[in-house]
Amino acid sequence: MAVKLRLRRMGKKKQPIYKIVAADSRSPRDGRFLEAVGFYNPLTNPHTLDLKEERILYWLNVGAQPTSTVKSLLRQKGITLKKELMSKGLDEDKIKSEVESWQKLKEAGSKKKPETKLSRKAKAKKEAEASGEKLEEKVETQTQVEEVKSEEKTETQASVEGAKPEKKTDSQVSAEEAQSEEKAE
Repeated sequence: MAVKLRLRRMGKKKQPIYKIVAADSRSPRDGRFLEAVGFYNPLTNPHTLDLKEERILYWLNVGAQPTSTVKSLLRQKGITLKKELMSKGLDEDKIKSEVESWQKLKEAGSKKKPETKLSRKAKAKKEAEASGEKLEEKVETQTQVEEVKSEEKTETQASVEGAKPEKKTDSQVSAEEAQSEEKAE
């Protein structure tokens, strides 16, 4: 029997909450499972993750394979690091100190302010401040470049449309048929 650590969907429509379960790989997603080993709520900010580390390590040691999502969740909590250190044969004190140092590095990295997406004007303002130009000049040059690009697009579309044969209306087709019949008589 192949055992997988995977998510079991629960909750209401469009409000998912997941149990992390150890289940037979042949059973359906929301079907029968062997043991519930955790809980995951992606809707909270930041997401909620409650895991039973000992049971997860047990299932990983007996050969259970985590799905990609569960694997990333275990990596976030440091359980995969702990398993790797245990498989190397390190003692518990060394493992505990390694995990603590990893958590400190993770916290230090998360404290950095993430860059947000800036609007075109905000980018131009930032670049202008760096180069010493006035903001208006920078925005004007960007709008001129965009106008030139849009003109080129319309010119290419016009040339493509000019190459296409014109479609004839029903009245034009019937007039041409009448002319061809007169010539045939």
